[in-house]
Amino acid sequence: MKTNDSAAQGGQAPARSAHFAALVARQPDNELFRFSLAQALAAEDRGAEAVPHLEFCVAKKSGWMMPRILLGKLLLQLGRREEARPRLEDALRLAVAQEHEEPERELRSLLAGL
Repeated sequence: MKTNDSAAQGGQAPARSAHFAALVARQPDNELFRFSLAQALAAEDRGAEAVPHLEFCVAKKSGWMMPRILLGKLLLQLGRREEARPRLEDALRLAVAQEHEEPERELRSLLAGL
């Protein structure tokens, strides 16, 4: 029996967040599990639920750029511009220091719009 691809994909997204939620429940201090859960939640348009997991990642690793970028973008989507700005600025500093040119361009563009 053939399944509808979009229905199958729609069924996979919640399963992905549930999978990572279970991993986080077993290992709450694992920042990689939390980051993966946050990405899955964001993909499911559940950005507000992703925020605390990204904040955990940001607090745990000072040099980790990606959670700062995703957190800043989610805060913007949630209308929390004042909270987003310092996260995006931190991510920009890391992008420059780590010589990540594409994220640097994206972050400069996002910050210019604030």
